[in-house]
Amino acid sequence: MSKTVKALLSVCVVAAATAGTAHAQEQVVNLYSARHYSTDEALYSGFTKATGIKINRVDADDAGILARLKAEGAASPADVILLVDAARLYKGEVDGLFQPIQSAVLNEAIPANLRSKPAADGGIAWYGLSTRARVVVYNKIKVQKADVDTYEELGDPKNKGKLCIRSGSHPYNLSLFGAVTEHMGEQKAEAWLKGVVANLARPPKGGDTDQIKAVAAGECDIAVTNSYYLARMMRSTKPEDVAVVNKVGVVFPNQDSWGTHLNISGGAVAKHSKNQANAIKFLEYLASPEAQNYLANGNNEWPAAKGVTLDNPALKAMTGGQPFKSETIPISAVGANTTKVQQMLDRVGFQ
Repeated sequence: MSKTVKALLSVCVVAAATAGTAHAQEQVVNLYSARHYSTDEALYSGFTKATGIKINRVDADDAGILARLKAEGAASPADVILLVDAARLYKGEVDGLFQPIQSAVLNEAIPANLRSKPAADGGIAWYGLSTRARVVVYNKIKVQKADVDTYEELGDPKNKGKLCIRSGSHPYNLSLFGAVTEHMGEQKAEAWLKGVVANLARPPKGGDTDQIKAVAAGECDIAVTNSYYLARMMRSTKPEDVAVVNKVGVVFPNQDSWGTHLNISGGAVAKHSKNQANAIKFLEYLASPEAQNYLANGNNEWPAAKGVTLDNPALKAMTGGQPFKSETIPISAVGANTTKVQQMLDRVGFQ
């Protein structure tokens, strides 16, 4: 063998070894996310900077992500799934799209009621990572706060013709109604939903922001919204938003009973993840104090992890700077009630 051939072979071996090493060292997490907030960019870059693990992100809504995971099956490249509703997280679990994981870090950080019911081996299918309250807004001139300070009063005849709300089948309402069903029982919850329909000022339409604006415009006197929609308007400098905020009051319902309903955004490891260790490491990072602040403030929410606080001016103003009582039922039970809630909605004619 000539010296030239030997030299070429040597170069090829070194090049192959170098390429193999580079490939082996490449660490990634493939993320399917329903979160679309600018502060998340800093969140992801912080993880990569701390770990060297690159994040490849695909954005879609909750329903789109679940549909994509089903379509891709075992060929899916997804490692971590971030969704923004308890009912959708529960659906992903039931449809077998997530894999239960073991993480002492996450179990220590995230309260038991904000994560899935443990599997037989103790594994957890999904964890809540931030929380939002389902609150009531009302016309401060026409409505007394005492008449809307419980969810039950949304179905009370005294509020007939006063209520605006988005579609009953929207996941945010399915989760609220699932919580009410867990508290009241199915029979009483269905009677309550019938009362809610009777109290509508107009057929359900639009999103939560539209409900807030409708109250300010006099189209209705009471509305239901996720807290972050109101917080966004409270932080806005647009004159039209300021005008709306000045006309409405907000109440965190059921402070004297079971507490205000909390929904969550949360994360899971995809069933067919090819990078499970990195996926778990990413979810554990999302439960850290630094990441929790990015997650929560990015959408005017509250941290899910225990012991983490934040200074959000809109949320502080909304609660008067005081903590509020939130419900403590398992969020997994709320998701489990979704099917029966949808059947109740059909029976009472809630669009």
